[in-house]
Order: sequence, then structure tokens, then C-alpha cells
Amino acid sequence: MLRITCIAVSAALLISPDVSHVLQQTQPPNGGQQQIPAGQSIPVLPNFGAAPDAQQPQLKPAPSASAGPLTEESKLLIIRYVSGEFAHMVTSVPAGKKGLHFKAGEPLDGEELKKEIHLYGAVLNPGDNVQITKITFGGQEMKIDINGGPKGSTSWRNRIRLTTDDGAPVTTTTPLNQDPAAELPTFGATVYLDFGRALPDMTADDLKSYLSVVFDFAKERSAAVTWAATLPPKVREAVEQKRAEVGMDQDEVLAALGRPDRKVREQEEDGTDTEDWIYGHPPTKTVFVTFAGDKVVKVNEYP
Repeated sequence: MLRITCIAVSAALLISPDVSHVLQQTQPPNGGQQQIPAGQSIPVLPNFGAAPDAQQPQLKPAPSASAGPLTEESKLLIIRYVSGEFAHMVTSVPAGKKGLHFKAGEPLDGEELKKEIHLYGAVLNPGDNVQITKITFGGQEMKIDINGGPKGSTSWRNRIRLTTDDGAPVTTTTPLNQDPAAELPTFGATVYLDFGRALPDMTADDLKSYLSVVFDFAKERSAAVTWAATLPPKVREAVEQKRAEVGMDQDEVLAALGRPDRKVREQEEDGTDTEDWIYGHPPTKTVFVTFAGDKVVKVNEYP
């Protein structure tokens, strides 16, 4: 057994000189337990809770003070292309309603995260497959619900997460080659992205970049992309070009235009019940999408 251990360590030293440096610093003498001198604590890494093989993302800088306010159109695009997306966690999220708070363009506070997880445990861990289920726009921050938010779990068994003695989570992972929707945990959480100022204008990709310290969107195909691939060619083209067409259903219109600004129900002269989805506000560009049942029967655009 001793011989096998020596061979394994020797191989590691040959593979990477960095490993040798780490072993020299952390290997306890005589194979015993490492002793920490009185008054000295174990250093906390900025990426505490991250998966061992996770690559640290390139942080997107926080928007400049001159960036304009977040527009209604940008909000619709963010909801359309980020809400509902699948991702893998790259860090742990503490349990409880407080959630995980972090600032745009900055790495996570590893020390604070460690304290929160030590106190409350981890409801989500690196590698967990999750879905963004709701995005709420506040004054200076965005609230992002994961798997339905903190109330997404109804069973106490689903809220139990294992941690080590120092509060570090025991990582659980989801296989990457399985259907993401079939492997979602039933527990949820909330993260808060703080900009420290009125929400600046941004694209859906910008938001994903800010969230990359918590989520890895690249490991799974987009839920919207996966669903769009099943649509008929003409409908898929309309969705990509962000327009509504006669014959589309409500899900397809939502994918193309997002949620309407308002809805109006009417009854035609022949007794048919219709519902208008209205996008925009006159006198600016306004689109009226009229449904009879679940299908679009008319599309009008003004001016």
C-alpha cells in the first residue's frame, strides 16, 4: 500500500511542478494531521464552493457611470433569452431566504460565502443543474430565482445538504449528457445581482456574463434553442426575426416577442372570443397580436 502511494505521489510531481509546490506547503509531516498555529486561520479562496475542475470565468467589468438606464425593450429581451434557461452551478448557494448577494463585475466574496454556508448549509452546490425561473428588476439590483426560488422545495428531505466540519459543501454533480429538465433539483434559491446604481441598459448576453460567477450557461444547450429546433421552418424563422405570424400559438409568440405589455379580451360580432396581446405604447411602434383560442388570427402593427 505504501509503495502504491509513493508511486502516485511521484507521478503527480512529474506531471505538474505546481503540484509539488502545493504538496510542500500542505502535506503534514509523518503523514499526521496538519497543525494550524494558534491565531492563524486557513486562508479562504475567492472561489470557495466552486467545483475543483471549474474554470474561473472572465469577469465582465461593471457598466460605466455614463451607461443609460435599462429600457423596457431590454427587459423584454432579457426575460425572453435568460428566464427559462438551464445552467450548471459553479459555486454554492447558502440555504434560506436571504439568498446569495454579489456585485456586478466583481468576484464572489469567498469569506462571506463560507460564513453563510457554515451557518445555514448549502441548498445548491457546484455541478447542480438548475433553471432560471424568474427575473425581477429592482431599483439597483436584479433578483434571479432558481428552480422556483427558496419556496421551490416542499420536502424537508430535499433541503438537506451535506457539509464538512469547516462548513465546506459536499459537492454533488449532475451528469452533463442527460436531459436537463429531467435532472433539475426540486429545491430552489435566489441570487441578487447588485449594480450599486440604477439598473444600466444591457443585453441578455451581458447579463449572462455578469452571472457567470454563479452559473455556467455553456454546459447545457439553451432551453429556448432546444425547443426552437423542433418548430416548423417558417415558425422558427419568425421567432428568430422577432415577429408574430398568423397561425402561431401563444408559446411561439412569447418566444418571438416576449410577454405583452397588456392584454385585451373582446367578442367579435359572430360571437367569437378573441384576445389582443399588445406590444408597445402609441404613438411609438405598437403591435397588436389577436388570438382566437390559442392561435394567432391577425397581426397589426402601428404606425
